[in-house]
Amino acid sequence: MSEITVLSETALTMAELKEKLAKIEKRDKELGFRANKTKEYLANFTIKEKNIAALKKKFAALEITRMRDRHIAKLIDLDPKDADSIKVILSGEALTLKEEDYAKILDVLQG
Repeated sequence: MSEITVLSETALTMAELKEKLAKIEKRDKELGFRANKTKEYLANFTIKEKNIAALKKKFAALEITRMRDRHIAKLIDLDPKDADSIKVILSGEALTLKEEDYAKILDVLQG
């Protein structure tokens, strides 16, 4: 069996993943088993079609130290409404934020 080498890894939001799957399905005419399951999963959940590129730029402009693309993708997907929700979403990560950082994140998500 051949070895698979990962060339790069990029965190995607659910909306971006949905777009990529649509392109792959259009190109290949048929999706594989896992891709079909992923498509079904994405169809069952409400995905807000926001301008994701603009949101990612706004998050990058915040310059919060140690915040990575995967954190941003989680926050965009789950769209928390208060600081406690952000704390719960990021609780499994090795990331600590100041109270003013929570306010900045909420401003970006609500604005």
